[in-house]
Amino acid sequence: MFENQIIEGDNYNKLAKTVCINILDFKYLKNDKFHNAYRLKEINTNEELTDAMELHFIEIPKLRKLDDSEEISDMLEVWVAFIQNPDSEIVGKLEMSKREIKEAKSELVRMSGDSKERYIYEKRKESRLEKVSLIESAEQKGIEKGLKEGENKKAIEIAQNAINNNLDDNTIQIITGLSLEEIKELRNKKQGLC
Repeated sequence: MFENQIIEGDNYNKLAKTVCINILDFKYLKNDKFHNAYRLKEINTNEELTDAMELHFIEIPKLRKLDDSEEISDMLEVWVAFIQNPDSEIVGKLEMSKREIKEAKSELVRMSGDSKERYIYEKRKESRLEKVSLIESAEQKGIEKGLKEGENKKAIEIAQNAINNNLDDNTIQIITGLSLEEIKELRNKKQGLC
């Protein structure tokens, strides 16, 4: 999009400002601000290369909770409130005073009446929820696997110490929960038979 604005030989001054807005439903950056903006800068001198390109990150979970009765003057907060819940009481009040919100709400109502648009929206939402679910499931499985591996490693360590202290296999099995085969394998490794 940015590079398609000019052709070979054109002056870079012809580039129109491009703003990339990332609206995130999760915390991404390591600060408490819900809106962060970035431009291209030289790493050592901090000299700005251009103001023609900006990256904005809006992290919805970092936005303060809005009270239904409060007046919102910051337009960014207004838009985030709309994105979070276009049917909220806050947005209903904002429709009365903010032309842009009223137009956006009208467009949303129009689109939601169009079954094709609604189908596309629902499929995108479903896909996003499936991705989140898959990630959470994979994370949970990874945690469980890690815990199990950690428990098994600890049991093996305890068994090795018990073997070194000449405890019998049945006692080691009771203490560690390892099978007799696993304990015999550890004994054989200690004696250099494996």
